[in-house]
Amino acid sequence: MDSDSKAEAIKRAKVLMVGAGGIGCELLKTLALSGFQEVHIIDMDTIEVSNLNRQFLFRQSHVGQSKAKVARDAVLKFVPQIKITPYHANVKDPDFNVEFFKQFNVVLNGLDNLDARRHVNRLCLAAEVPLVESGTTGFLGQFIHCVVWAKDLLFAKLFGDKNQENDLFVPSNNASDSVKPTDNIIERGSDEDPEQYSRKIYDYVFGYNIQAALANEETWKNRSQPKPTFLRDVLPEKDILHNGILESNCLTDDLSLSVMPFLGMSNPQEVWNLAENSRVFLKALQLFLEKREKDIGNLTFDKDDQLAVEFVTAAANIRASSFGIPLHSLFDAKGIAGNIVHAVATTNAIIAGLIVIEAIKVLQADFQNCRMTYCLEHPSRKMLLMPVEPYEANKSCYVCSETPLLLVVNTRTSTLRDVVEKIIKNKLGMNLPMVMQGTTLIYEVGDDLEEDAVANYALNLDKILADLPAPVTSGTILTVEDFRQELKCHLNIKHRDDFDEEKEPDGMVLLGWTDRAISNGQSTSTDHQVAVGSTESEGIKVATEVSGMKRELNNSKTPQDVEDDNDEDDDLVLLDNHSETNKKQRLH
Repeated sequence: MDSDSKAEAIKRAKVLMVGAGGIGCELLKTLALSGFQEVHIIDMDTIEVSNLNRQFLFRQSHVGQSKAKVARDAVLKFVPQIKITPYHANVKDPDFNVEFFKQFNVVLNGLDNLDARRHVNRLCLAAEVPLVESGTTGFLGQFIHCVVWAKDLLFAKLFGDKNQENDLFVPSNNASDSVKPTDNIIERGSDEDPEQYSRKIYDYVFGYNIQAALANEETWKNRSQPKPTFLRDVLPEKDILHNGILESNCLTDDLSLSVMPFLGMSNPQEVWNLAENSRVFLKALQLFLEKREKDIGNLTFDKDDQLAVEFVTAAANIRASSFGIPLHSLFDAKGIAGNIVHAVATTNAIIAGLIVIEAIKVLQADFQNCRMTYCLEHPSRKMLLMPVEPYEANKSCYVCSETPLLLVVNTRTSTLRDVVEKIIKNKLGMNLPMVMQGTTLIYEVGDDLEEDAVANYALNLDKILADLPAPVTSGTILTVEDFRQELKCHLNIKHRDDFDEEKEPDGMVLLGWTDRAISNGQSTSTDHQVAVGSTESEGIKVATEVSGMKRELNNSKTPQDVEDDNDEDDDLVLLDNHSETNKKQRLH
């Protein structure tokens, strides 16, 4: 198409962005500067200090506020004519159903977890809206975030430049004065000895700080709440060592300062419990104050500084415990702290640009030219960007094998029992079904259920669909699963008032279902999804995939495999598990 046609396609497009983080900030900026007129953004997160090194739309004053709303305000300052609608919410909320997705011309993902990506993918399939996928995956789990916090925020604030913009205490608009410590909490009082100061800092960062964060109820509406940790609850007074620290007890074999000999610890691969981490934290902080006081104010983290590594390990583990994250050993924490590579802003910008390029192709229905593109950390064959034609759908992929089913039903007169008996058991053939609406379990059968649960589900059976605890209305997606048969599908609900008693005796109609569709994993969908990816030393950014070729992330192969199948050190991730022969042929 010519430039005028492209400009028109951009101008009339209505875009949904899911995620306003590292890629999301760059993506919203690129969309605005490319001429897009209307963008909606969904993001449930609030801004943290650790976001500021790469999510350039955010500033220190924005910490604690909604990412989606602040991103909107920031972009409007340099592109005031664009219409941006932010949603500070979880994309899995019932409000964001199939009907909501149908209003958009294209959906752009910038999520950080597979579960949400799959959820958006299913909604796009049901709504027949093209999806451009993007995201970052690196270390499995969340412990790395605790290490980042301990290293880049806490350690830097206590031992580095006190004037740096690094506020550990994030004030909440809803926080009461009772949980707000004094403004100069980090400063050590003239009458405070090292032990008193260490205990004060402990309660501040692991107790009061988390209490203040919990006061913002919207943040924790759809996620597990952390538990504030106070020293009195972890170490009773009698168990706290009050004696001073003798330097001879705090030296390793190479004469470097360390808390471990003082506390009788010797194995760096041992995972300390919460009490042990608390003792290490207190004594490490005291040792800095007593033996390295002249360095405080000028220190930066060094993975070869034993005392610094002990402090960061203990702090990261105590914070991880508050958030229900598994603890790690000093050996693991040292490896992470010494090799943390943040998502680089320039890489995010490249990926955002690739996403917009593919989105424009989709809007022009130019599917034959859509590409999966990888941005490589180390150029291969002098290529920084490696475009790949989309492969055929992976038949073993869960997302690909799902057949979208449409259940037309009167949601104001039909009961859950009608759906379970006539559709789920009779037509789908499930014997012990489980039925979920979003994250709410509304029906389940099984021998191991508690009596109260059985009674509640029995009550739900005779309720009208629209009157269920999680109402089932037009646009709702029900997840139906039978674990014994390893069978799972989704019912897209569409309301209809009247049915022909002769042709539609069930009072409801199931469309798109065949035994073959579920049993052999064939998909009848014809909608489009695109992907773009970028590799970094700690992971891969992914973003696009097109023309009826849908697949989930897979950790089996890497772009570098195309050049060297024997490179065992390569930790990049490719999105498919097709044969290397096919890859090489296409790349050549």
